[in-house]
Amino acid sequence: MNRLAEHLSVLLVTLWVGAMWAVGYIVAPTLFGMLSDRALAGNVAGRLFALVGWIGLGSAVWLLGFLLVRERLRALRTGLFWVVAAMGLMTLASQFGIQPLMAQLKADAWPREVMDSVLRDRFATWHGVSSVLYLVQSVLGLFLVLGARRLVR
Repeated sequence: MNRLAEHLSVLLVTLWVGAMWAVGYIVAPTLFGMLSDRALAGNVAGRLFALVGWIGLGSAVWLLGFLLVRERLRALRTGLFWVVAAMGLMTLASQFGIQPLMAQLKADAWPREVMDSVLRDRFATWHGVSSVLYLVQSVLGLFLVLGARRLVR
């Protein structure tokens, strides 16, 4: 397999998981800690999470394709393949399911902020689901980072 493809795979793992950890556990808490306008902090964090989601989807597609081309069907018997697949599926669920639902709840609450509306509890529930999903992805990301050395032969 092309060394460039192997190294690109390692770089994508680094970008994806690093972005997840940085945005989720450093940037977002900092935004909410520093900005007095929680709605603004939430909007900025939401944009960053969406960006991380797109990075994740692109990385997952590349990594799954890379593993299938290199290993063929043997890739289906590796933990690394299934970690990437699980993370990719969780990213899909978040990007195209949970996040649009939360955005709709915000829109439905307008002109009030969603946390000041009758939709507060539904929004908080979906935010909690999203947070748990992100935590699971973050833990799987640890296994992906630790397994990334297997991408380069």
